[in-house]
Amino acid sequence: MSDLGPYVSAHVPVLRLGDVLLVTLQGDLYDSTAQQLQQDIADTITSSGVTGVVIDISGMEIVDSFLGRVLAEIAAQSALLAARTVVAGMRPAVAITLVELGLTLPGLHTALNTEAAMELLARTAPGSRPGPQSAGPR
Repeated sequence: MSDLGPYVSAHVPVLRLGDVLLVTLQGDLYDSTAQQLQQDIADTITSSGVTGVVIDISGMEIVDSFLGRVLAEIAAQSALLAARTVVAGMRPAVAITLVELGLTLPGLHTALNTEAAMELLARTAPGSRPGPQSAGPR
């Protein structure tokens, strides 16, 4: 398997792009598949040493309370394994639903799309400083 090869989680591909795992969720995600994905992401972080996880949910029409909880658990597990999680592509209806369900999703960062999520992870990579970078002492 190549460095960019997919790790398949019960029909959910997990792609490694350098130091980031990219997971694209589309359509309905069964509870057992979501739980297996959670385990596969944790195992892949441990075995590969990636520092970021991007979960693209732009293909999801609905995110229920179970999937919202799974996303929060993935973020918490990833943080314990020294990786940051960003959810990308959340539709307005999904955001409204999550707020109405009272899900706060601690530790989970969001971005409008996958490209913005990758940029967010690059900006906050270990060793980098948040905020504007200076060219040197003044």
